[in-house]
Amino acid sequence: MWVSWATYGTFVAFAAIVVIAPGPDFAVVLKNSLARGRSAGFFTSLGVTTSCLVQGTLAAFGVGVVIARSQALFLAIRWAGVAYLGYLGVQALLAARHGRSWRGAEPAGAPARTRRFTAWRQGFLSNMTNPKVLAFYLSVLPQFLGHAGTPTIDALALAYTHAVLGILWLSALVTFLHRMRPWIERPRVRRSLDAVTGTALIGFASALAVEGR
Repeated sequence: MWVSWATYGTFVAFAAIVVIAPGPDFAVVLKNSLARGRSAGFFTSLGVTTSCLVQGTLAAFGVGVVIARSQALFLAIRWAGVAYLGYLGVQALLAARHGRSWRGAEPAGAPARTRRFTAWRQGFLSNMTNPKVLAFYLSVLPQFLGHAGTPTIDALALAYTHAVLGILWLSALVTFLHRMRPWIERPRVRRSLDAVTGTALIGFASALAVEGR
């Protein structure tokens, strides 16, 4: 590796701050954890991490630059993210209004595999349609790779470190929510949390929509 341990440690500290800062991924994991429990929250987190690994790999091998330079493709990804986050936000608000849990797109009584895949898909899509994630890998990672070029192995190491930090943080969030389940299940608390989560998701969608104008 060309990256020194001191530089790597600095990146870990910086990436940890980025990961902890609440964003769309945090809100989607929160929503699914509230609606369907620990398993859904965990698989949503896995979906987010899978997307981070995909985008980090694309950036390390130079494919991310091609995507970022294609204005049409980049805009398509951004507006897909706006639509998807808005959709999830509206569903959470409807759940808060009617006082019921929103179970997602799967039919009632769906097998566990279907429920897990739905949770994973929501985490994956919320992250994959957020152009800020790809922008992070393209703009931030090179700053920690020095002036000796950007060796693919080093770029992958940094990108995957960011993904690992993400799954650790989101898993900790899911675990905390699970332990708070008796309090969360109170109707008034539940509806309030659904309302806050839905508002946050729509807020992230709106911010993404006006970005770059």
